[in-house]
Amino acid sequence: MQDRPTAHELLATIGDLLQGEVLDATSGPLKHQVRVAGNLCRILERELELQPDNDKRATGLLAEVLGSDAGDRSLDDLNRELATRLRRGKEREDFELEQRAWPVLLEIVRDKLAVNKPGHDSYDFASETTSEIDR
Repeated sequence: MQDRPTAHELLATIGDLLQGEVLDATSGPLKHQVRVAGNLCRILERELELQPDNDKRATGLLAEVLGSDAGDRSLDDLNRELATRLRRGKEREDFELEQRAWPVLLEIVRDKLAVNKPGHDSYDFASETTSEIDR
């Protein structure tokens, strides 16, 4: 177990300092850089908090779509397999895979947005579901 302060606490403190006192004390291009650095601290905070569960969820969802047991397969392996099979896309089973993969990939993207751009993860993707599949 890591002693305190934790990585999460350190990032929160750095983010608060950057987005508070340092941001107010700067101007010009440096002000933008400080704002970006503070935002990066917030992203890293959320990543530490959310990413382990997001990765576990994505692994399970991708394994289900691919019709395999995740077992000891890594998320990277599952992503590669799905990408390879989707690129192939010529046979009926590939078309069906694409239809099954679409909602799963949207859920994975929502989880990533919750880390990188909170608030955007609630975007209604329903309007985006009309694709080449539906035509």
